[in-house]
Amino acid sequence: MNQDNIQQQINELNGKMDLLLDYVREQKLKSETVEDLIADVSIIGKDVYDSTVEELDKRQVEIDPAELTELGISFLRNIKSFIVMMDTFESVMDLTKEVGPIANEVIIDISKKLGEFEAKGYFDFLRELAGIVDRLVTGFSPDDLRRLGENMPTIISMFRQLTQPELLNSVNDALTVFTSLQKSDIPQYSLWKAMREMNSPEMKKGLGFAITLMKNLSKTQ
Repeated sequence: MNQDNIQQQINELNGKMDLLLDYVREQKLKSETVEDLIADVSIIGKDVYDSTVEELDKRQVEIDPAELTELGISFLRNIKSFIVMMDTFESVMDLTKEVGPIANEVIIDISKKLGEFEAKGYFDFLRELAGIVDRLVTGFSPDDLRRLGENMPTIISMFRQLTQPELLNSVNDALTVFTSLQKSDIPQYSLWKAMREMNSPEMKKGLGFAITLMKNLSKTQ
Protein backbone atom coordinates (compact mmCIF):
# COMPACT_ATOMS: atom_id res chain seq x y z
CA MET A 1 0.00 0.00 0.00
CA ASN A 2 1.55 3.26 -1.05
CA GLN A 3 1.67 6.49 0.90
CA ASP A 4 -1.18 8.19 -1.09
CA ASN A 5 -3.72 5.47 -0.29
CA ILE A 6 -2.90 5.63 3.41
CA GLN A 7 -3.30 9.38 3.46
CA GLN A 8 -6.67 9.13 1.64
CA GLN A 9 -8.01 6.64 4.19
CA ILE A 10 -6.82 8.88 7.02
CA ASN A 11 -8.64 11.83 5.46
CA GLU A 12 -11.84 9.79 5.10
CA LEU A 13 -11.61 8.71 8.74
CA ASN A 14 -11.10 12.31 9.81
CA GLY A 15 -14.19 13.37 7.83
CA LYS A 16 -16.30 10.65 9.40
CA MET A 17 -15.05 11.63 12.83
CA ASP A 18 -15.97 15.26 12.17
CA LEU A 19 -19.52 14.21 11.14
CA LEU A 20 -19.83 12.05 14.24
CA LEU A 21 -18.67 14.90 16.48
CA ASP A 22 -21.11 17.34 14.82
CA TYR A 23 -23.96 14.87 15.39
CA VAL A 24 -22.97 14.42 19.04
CA ARG A 25 -22.84 18.20 19.57
CA GLU A 26 -26.24 18.63 17.88
CA GLN A 27 -27.83 15.96 20.03
CA LYS A 28 -26.29 17.53 23.10
CA LEU A 29 -27.77 20.93 22.18
CA LYS A 30 -31.20 19.36 21.61
CA SER A 31 -30.94 17.56 24.92
CA GLU A 32 -30.04 20.76 26.73
CA THR A 33 -32.92 22.60 25.01
CA VAL A 34 -35.39 19.89 26.03
CA GLU A 35 -34.08 19.93 29.57
CA ASP A 36 -34.44 23.73 29.73
CA LEU A 37 -37.98 23.48 28.33
CA ILE A 38 -38.90 20.80 30.83
CA ALA A 39 -37.47 22.91 33.64
CA ASP A 40 -39.45 25.99 32.51
CA VAL A 41 -42.65 23.99 32.10
CA SER A 42 -42.12 22.44 35.51
CA ILE A 43 -41.76 25.88 37.09
CA ILE A 44 -44.87 27.18 35.28
CA GLY A 45 -46.81 24.02 36.12
CA LYS A 46 -45.83 24.27 39.76
CA ASP A 47 -46.94 27.93 39.87
CA VAL A 48 -50.23 27.05 38.20
CA TYR A 49 -50.73 24.13 40.55
CA ASP A 50 -49.96 26.24 43.62
CA SER A 51 -52.27 29.03 42.43
CA THR A 52 -55.06 26.55 41.66
CA VAL A 53 -54.72 24.86 45.03
CA GLU A 54 -54.74 28.23 46.80
CA GLU A 55 -57.82 29.40 44.87
CA LEU A 56 -59.68 26.16 45.50
CA ASP A 57 -58.80 26.40 49.18
CA LYS A 58 -60.19 29.96 49.32
CA ARG A 59 -63.44 28.80 47.77
CA GLN A 60 -63.52 25.70 49.95
CA VAL A 61 -63.58 23.32 47.01
CA GLU A 62 -62.36 19.81 47.63
CA ILE A 63 -61.25 17.61 44.76
CA ASP A 64 -61.09 13.87 45.05
CA PRO A 65 -58.16 12.47 43.03
CA ALA A 66 -60.26 9.41 42.25
CA GLU A 67 -62.87 11.66 40.66
CA LEU A 68 -60.19 13.34 38.55
CA THR A 69 -58.98 9.93 37.45
CA GLU A 70 -62.53 8.90 36.59
CA LEU A 71 -62.97 12.15 34.65
CA GLY A 72 -59.81 11.49 32.63
CA ILE A 73 -60.90 7.93 31.89
CA SER A 74 -64.36 9.12 30.83
CA PHE A 75 -62.78 11.71 28.54
CA LEU A 76 -60.52 9.11 26.92
CA ARG A 77 -63.42 6.66 26.63
CA ASN A 78 -65.61 9.26 24.89
CA ILE A 79 -62.93 10.97 22.85
CA LYS A 80 -64.72 9.98 19.62
CA SER A 81 -67.86 11.68 20.88
CA PHE A 82 -65.87 14.84 21.62
CA ILE A 83 -64.42 14.72 18.11
CA VAL A 84 -67.94 14.42 16.66
CA MET A 85 -69.07 17.31 18.86
CA MET A 86 -66.20 19.49 17.64
CA ASP A 87 -66.97 18.58 14.03
CA THR A 88 -70.60 19.56 14.64
CA PHE A 89 -69.47 22.82 16.21
CA GLU A 90 -67.29 23.57 13.18
CA SER A 91 -70.24 22.81 10.89
CA VAL A 92 -72.42 25.19 12.90
CA MET A 93 -69.77 27.89 12.65
CA ASP A 94 -69.53 27.40 8.88
CA LEU A 95 -73.32 27.56 8.62
CA THR A 96 -73.31 30.76 10.69
CA LYS A 97 -70.83 32.32 8.29
CA GLU A 98 -73.04 31.38 5.34
CA VAL A 99 -76.31 32.43 6.96
CA GLY A 100 -74.88 35.69 8.31
CA PRO A 101 -75.24 37.71 5.06
CA ILE A 102 -78.74 36.32 4.50
CA ALA A 103 -79.75 37.29 8.05
CA ASN A 104 -78.37 40.78 7.48
CA GLU A 105 -80.48 41.14 4.34
CA VAL A 106 -83.56 39.95 6.23
CA ILE A 107 -82.89 42.45 9.03
CA ILE A 108 -82.47 45.25 6.48
CA ASP A 109 -85.76 44.31 4.77
CA ILE A 110 -87.57 44.19 8.11
CA SER A 111 -86.14 47.58 9.07
CA LYS A 112 -87.31 49.07 5.76
CA LYS A 113 -90.79 47.61 6.22
CA LEU A 114 -90.98 48.94 9.79
CA GLY A 115 -89.94 52.33 8.45
CA GLU A 116 -92.79 52.20 5.92
CA PHE A 117 -95.26 51.28 8.66
CA GLU A 118 -93.98 54.17 10.78
CA ALA A 119 -94.36 56.59 7.86
CA LYS A 120 -97.93 55.39 7.20
CA GLY A 121 -98.88 55.85 10.87
CA TYR A 122 -99.39 52.21 11.79
CA PHE A 123 -97.59 52.58 15.10
CA ASP A 124 -99.48 55.76 15.99
CA PHE A 125 -102.70 53.89 15.26
CA LEU A 126 -101.65 50.99 17.48
CA ARG A 127 -100.70 53.37 20.28
CA GLU A 128 -104.08 55.06 20.11
CA LEU A 129 -105.80 51.69 19.93
CA ALA A 130 -103.88 50.58 23.01
CA GLY A 131 -105.11 53.73 24.78
CA ILE A 132 -108.70 52.90 23.83
CA VAL A 133 -108.32 49.35 25.12
CA ASP A 134 -106.81 50.69 28.33
CA ARG A 135 -109.73 53.06 28.85
CA LEU A 136 -112.18 50.25 28.18
CA VAL A 137 -110.44 47.97 30.69
CA THR A 138 -110.27 50.64 33.38
CA GLY A 139 -113.74 52.02 32.66
CA PHE A 140 -115.66 48.74 32.72
CA SER A 141 -116.03 46.37 35.62
CA PRO A 142 -116.17 42.57 35.26
CA ASP A 143 -119.96 42.75 35.76
CA ASP A 144 -120.21 45.20 32.85
CA LEU A 145 -118.28 42.80 30.63
CA ARG A 146 -120.47 39.91 31.77
CA ARG A 147 -123.64 41.83 30.92
CA LEU A 148 -122.09 42.84 27.60
CA GLY A 149 -121.45 39.18 26.82
CA GLU A 150 -125.03 38.26 27.75
CA ASN A 151 -126.43 40.99 25.49
CA MET A 152 -124.02 40.37 22.63
CA PRO A 153 -126.59 38.51 20.45
CA THR A 154 -128.98 41.48 20.74
CA ILE A 155 -126.17 43.94 19.94
CA ILE A 156 -125.10 41.91 16.92
CA SER A 157 -128.71 41.74 15.70
CA MET A 158 -128.99 45.51 16.13
CA PHE A 159 -125.85 46.13 14.09
CA ARG A 160 -127.10 43.72 11.45
CA GLN A 161 -130.27 45.77 11.16
CA LEU A 162 -128.29 48.99 11.04
CA THR A 163 -126.38 47.74 8.02
CA GLN A 164 -129.57 47.36 5.95
CA PRO A 165 -129.40 49.68 2.90
CA GLU A 166 -132.91 51.09 3.49
CA LEU A 167 -132.14 52.06 7.07
CA LEU A 168 -128.77 53.52 6.17
CA ASN A 169 -130.34 55.58 3.39
CA SER A 170 -133.03 56.86 5.77
CA VAL A 171 -130.46 57.79 8.41
CA ASN A 172 -128.32 59.46 5.77
CA ASP A 173 -131.29 61.47 4.49
CA ALA A 174 -132.17 62.56 8.02
CA LEU A 175 -128.60 63.62 8.71
CA THR A 176 -128.44 65.48 5.41
CA VAL A 177 -131.62 67.41 6.21
CA PHE A 178 -130.46 68.12 9.77
CA THR A 179 -127.07 69.44 8.71
CA SER A 180 -128.65 71.57 5.97
CA LEU A 181 -130.92 73.34 8.45
CA GLN A 182 -129.80 76.74 9.63
CA LYS A 183 -131.00 77.89 13.03
CA SER A 184 -131.41 81.39 11.79
CA ASP A 185 -133.72 80.24 8.96
CA ILE A 186 -136.12 78.24 11.14
CA PRO A 187 -139.45 80.12 11.29
CA GLN A 188 -141.47 80.57 14.46
CA TYR A 189 -144.84 78.85 14.60
CA SER A 190 -147.76 79.91 16.66
CA LEU A 191 -150.20 77.35 18.01
CA TRP A 192 -152.77 78.28 15.39
CA LYS A 193 -150.22 78.08 12.59
CA ALA A 194 -148.96 74.74 13.90
CA MET A 195 -152.54 73.41 13.86
CA ARG A 196 -152.88 74.47 10.23
CA GLU A 197 -149.59 72.78 9.35
CA MET A 198 -150.98 69.56 10.76
CA ASN A 199 -153.30 69.42 7.76
CA SER A 200 -150.41 69.50 5.27
CA PRO A 201 -149.59 66.21 3.45
CA GLU A 202 -146.01 66.25 4.78
CA MET A 203 -147.12 66.57 8.42
CA LYS A 204 -149.83 63.96 7.98
CA LYS A 205 -147.27 61.56 6.54
CA GLY A 206 -144.80 62.33 9.33
CA LEU A 207 -147.49 61.86 12.00
CA GLY A 208 -148.55 58.62 10.36
CA PHE A 209 -144.97 57.38 10.40
CA ALA A 210 -144.52 58.33 14.07
CA ILE A 211 -147.83 56.75 15.15
CA THR A 212 -147.14 53.57 13.17
CA LEU A 213 -143.68 53.35 14.71
CA MET A 214 -145.00 53.81 18.24
CA LYS A 215 -147.73 51.21 17.69
CA ASN A 216 -145.28 48.64 16.37
CA LEU A 217 -142.92 49.35 19.24
CA SER A 218 -145.71 48.81 21.74
CA LYS A 219 -146.39 45.39 20.22
CA THR A 220 -142.82 44.28 20.95
CA GLN A 221 -143.04 45.15 24.66
